[in-house]
Amino acid sequence: MQIRSLLALAALLSLAPLAQADETLSSLKVGDKVYQQVTVTKVTVTDIYFTSSEGMGNAKLKNLDPDLQQHFHYDADKAAALEQKQKVDTGRYHEAVLHQPPAVVAAAADPQIARAANKHSEWGQDLPTALNQARTEQKNVLLDFTGSDWCPWCIKFDNEVLKQSDFLDYAGKNLILVRLDFPRRSQLSPDLKAANEELSKRFQVSGFPTFILLNADGRELGRQVGYLEGGPASFLSELDSYSRR
Repeated sequence: MQIRSLLALAALLSLAPLAQADETLSSLKVGDKVYQQVTVTKVTVTDIYFTSSEGMGNAKLKNLDPDLQQHFHYDADKAAALEQKQKVDTGRYHEAVLHQPPAVVAAAADPQIARAANKHSEWGQDLPTALNQARTEQKNVLLDFTGSDWCPWCIKFDNEVLKQSDFLDYAGKNLILVRLDFPRRSQLSPDLKAANEELSKRFQVSGFPTFILLNADGRELGRQVGYLEGGPASFLSELDSYSRR
């Protein structure tokens, strides 16, 4: 299957339409976690997306208190049906990805930027290749949706965490890394740009940075949306908690 055919398949996968909300809440309780100064940005049949004093976040409506579920018109039957459909669609998509031959994609226009990045970490750009490698090496795949040359929180997290030896050592043992970049100054090849945009839609990425941990079969284990304080230790602890799911 060629890359354009794969992109066409991904475009057909079911995504619930997002509704703009822009509702302000003094706090939002999700399980045992309480977010302060919350602005709800989008609501789907299954999820709520928001910003808070901690940055960008999202949560499952089923994990909210009953009164908030009612407020956001949560329908458990509809949500379960949609999640089941998405599960089937995701399985088909991942099956196509796993059988897609590794793609050769062009790097950013500035080779010096690419070489400088490679000095710090080995980030691939092709998800099918990463999943095949993860299956062979029995590792997980970490996706980094980023705006590498303009997003201040992406750059800050990159310097504080992703370029640090603690993270690099952990990644070398446990992860296959894939960077899905959305730059503004440098240029990506048309195929790479299109592939990144399709994956952003597929995983419902609403802001940068967004980190998504997948197992070798392409199933999402967990995600971090926005900047996380605490350096490598906090991020690695989060990744470990996702890996145990």
